[in-house]
Amino acid sequence: MNHLIEAKLTELGLQLPQPPAAAGSYVPHIRTGNLLYLAGTVSIYNGKMTHVGQVGQEQTVQTAYESAKICALNTLANLKAATGSLDSVKQFVLVTGFVNAVSGFTESPAVINGASELFGQLYGEAGKHARAAVAAAGLPRGSTVEIQVIVELKA
Repeated sequence: MNHLIEAKLTELGLQLPQPPAAAGSYVPHIRTGNLLYLAGTVSIYNGKMTHVGQVGQEQTVQTAYESAKICALNTLANLKAATGSLDSVKQFVLVTGFVNAVSGFTESPAVINGASELFGQLYGEAGKHARAAVAAAGLPRGSTVEIQVIVELKA
């Protein structure tokens, strides 16, 4: 199979982490038909938390943007584990992003752009997706961001 997306990752100076293990009573991905549902991933890179804490306190919008990018890389690692190739994606369908933030935080979309823009850089039109970006009072392991993704796979 082609490795076009992995080549683009390398061009961007990025590497896929090891696929994160499930941290509870769930599986990292479920396929139904041509849809692949990818469980939420947090700001962890090869077992080490990279961004912990709330935006507006320990984190800024810019560091949280980077956190969302790490979450996207974890999602891509799970996608590759599920399908064997990052080139199996026909279309990103939905990205749901959660931002660990102080009360009243309104810039969640700017944070989740870290994931959305990476998917766009890698997949072009196929990387465009519907999205929700929500502030939360806390996330697993104190992560700054968590994203979950649904993709349509090539037939």
